[in-house]
Amino acid sequence: MSGQGRKAGSGNRSKAGKPRPGTGGYGRRKLEGKGPTPPADMRPGHPAQRRAAAAASARGAARSRPASAATVTGAGRNASSNRGTGSATEVVAGRNAVLESLRAAVPALALHVGPRLDADDRISEAIKLAADTGVPVVEAGRAELDRLTGGAVHQGLALRIRPYAYAHPGELLDRSRAGGAEPPLIVALDGITDPRNLGAVARSVAAFGATGVLIPARRSAGVTAGAWKASAGALARVRVAQAPNLSRALAAYAEAGLFMVGLDAGAEQDVAAMTLADGPLVLVIGSEGRGLSRLVAQQCDLVVRIPISGAESLNAGVAAGIALYEVSRQRVRGGAAELA
Repeated sequence: MSGQGRKAGSGNRSKAGKPRPGTGGYGRRKLEGKGPTPPADMRPGHPAQRRAAAAASARGAARSRPASAATVTGAGRNASSNRGTGSATEVVAGRNAVLESLRAAVPALALHVGPRLDADDRISEAIKLAADTGVPVVEAGRAELDRLTGGAVHQGLALRIRPYAYAHPGELLDRSRAGGAEPPLIVALDGITDPRNLGAVARSVAAFGATGVLIPARRSAGVTAGAWKASAGALARVRVAQAPNLSRALAAYAEAGLFMVGLDAGAEQDVAAMTLADGPLVLVIGSEGRGLSRLVAQQCDLVVRIPISGAESLNAGVAAGIALYEVSRQRVRGGAAELA
């Protein structure tokens, strides 16, 4: 019959009653296009996109880091994944950083030098220092240096650092007993994450004749290139022991007869009034902001503070130096009193 309406949806079907090709049975007005195909470097998961993202990340890191700054990276891994652990070979990159490391007698595996370098006294001195100390000098291409340093600004110089061999906590006691009549004096670091503070503590330990340094294996600075440079070579004479659990290591020291003295800014007693300095001692240094952890503080026989007049706090390296001086002074005074 003329004028009679067709069945709903019949316009979307062919004469055979099947859906028209390309419509899915819903009509072209219902379809939405996805637009043009994006370039390869904008497609998630595409190799070109991954390369572009890596290049952008490297450019951003290079812009945020001065060319003359000391650059330390983990060899073959992300630098942030092994910072402070001291368990992997490290790479120092950059002319100033490499030269400072060689001057500090940082134990190195090899000095990698790029080809066709501009004349620079730092390069000549670095090669001479490496040759004088028996460090192999290896010529490397730019691509190899980029891979070795993880994309850091190396300026044609890279120094591979030897991994540090940590002592067992018990070895510090054995070392002290074999050293003579002086009572053991061990510095334990609780929550110190800056390798430069560890190096400064090692320098004070060497200066005042302490036995060694104890650090936890996790959430702590390790003996890295930064620690070596801050120690000014003292780490070559000071043993650093690493404990899987600092609290348990301190408990073992207590069972061996050592007293625990912690440094905390909120303590009531001054470090000068310390009464345990002339005995076998573990001096526990907490972090600058958080101080001693709860479990470690509970294990201390005595908690003392360093009186300061200003509002500023002391970092771990400075605090350890002051406390070690006070312990040394009291021991000398106690020895003189016994002789009198």
